Order: sequence, then C-alpha cells, then structure tokens
Amino acid sequence: MSTQQNTAGMWRLGGELPVNRIGFGAMRLTGRTAFGSRQDGSTAAVLRERSIAVLRRAVELGVNHIDTAAFYFSPLLSANELINRALAPYPDGLVIATKVWPGRDPSGEWWWARPEQLRGQVEENLRQLGRDHLDLVNLRVPPSRRDAPLAEHFGALAELREAGLVRHLGLSNATAAHLAEARAVAPVACVQNAFGIGAPAAERELLRACGEQGIA
Repeated sequence: MSTQQNTAGMWRLGGELPVNRIGFGAMRLTGRTAFGSRQDGSTAAVLRERSIAVLRRAVELGVNHIDTAAFYFSPLLSANELINRALAPYPDGLVIATKVWPGRDPSGEWWWARPEQLRGQVEENLRQLGRDHLDLVNLRVPPSRRDAPLAEHFGALAELREAGLVRHLGLSNATAAHLAEARAVAPVACVQNAFGIGAPAAERELLRACGEQGIA
C-alpha cells in the first residue's frame, strides 16, 4: 500500500459509519488461509510480529475498516487476537466487521451454528477483540444453504443488535432472496460476496439492488 486509502472514496456503512472503500481483510494474518493451509516456515513469534506490523501500518495509511472472524485462526495464531494486540485501545473511527454462522473447533474442523448458538459466536468475537460491541456482524451463509431460508438465524442476530452487542448487521455469501428475507427481519447494512469481472448475472443484479437500497 503506497497511497492513502481515503483516495478511493468513502461510504457511510449503515448510513452512519464512515469507512474508506479500501479496507483490510484479516484472513491471512495467521500464516494460512481460513479454507486451506499455507505456511512459509516462519515461527509463531515471527508471524505474530509481522502481522502486528502490517495491521499498524495499514491503519497508518488510512485503512479504517478491518474484516475478520473468530474462525480465522491457525494452530499458531488468531486473527482477532492479533488485531487486539496490534490496535487496542482502538482508534476512533476504526470499524471492525466479523462473520458468524461458520465455526471451527480447535482441530480446525468446521461446524455451523444453530440460531441459539450465534450469541456464543458473537461473544467469542467480543472476547478475542477486547470490545464491548461489534460494529458489524455478517451472517455468512453456508454453501449448502444457498437456497434455504435464513430468517431464523438473522432474527437471532437482530435480537443481539437490540441488546446492544452488535451495531449493524450484514450478509455474506448471500443471494437476492436472502437479502429480501433478511430485510424483512432487520436493516441490512452490507452484503459481502465475491464479485469481479465476469460475475454471473445474478451477482450483477444483486449488486444493482444493493446500490438502489443504499446497502454496501
């Protein structure tokens, strides 16, 4: 990153939180991706100091939006705890987004939370990040549930929003049908989907719909 990130423009997430359009994704801070292994032989101490330096430099360059998740961890490191170590006490205006529904046990095996388990996932993110609330929580839709309803899970998150544990809600890996269903339950601040050149028509239509509704 050789330029200030605010040159890419700004968006008000949920109509109120100003975030620069270029943010930082924390998935690879732990020395591997969340969905597959990638290690370069570095020790945990070296990886930790390198990751802390990257986080601090990103914020220095104007990044004010970090995307993370409690399931971003390796046998050596946790992305959330690295963020806490590097940036707490957090600067004013730094927005941290996380994701729930997927989880991983200590061995790395995946599991998917029931609605009543989402509070535990939110509280684990709060503990690891050292915060009393989360700026944004995205409900990450499992690949096997792309055609299934999500109102029960989104409703559970809406209750946590009402309780003050979460400020804004979003969706991840979602469809247009999911967005409509979620909006009937509670406001949706953003949709976090993979998108790029050659995106299928359904994703382009979802992007257009989000733009019309003021959803990031």
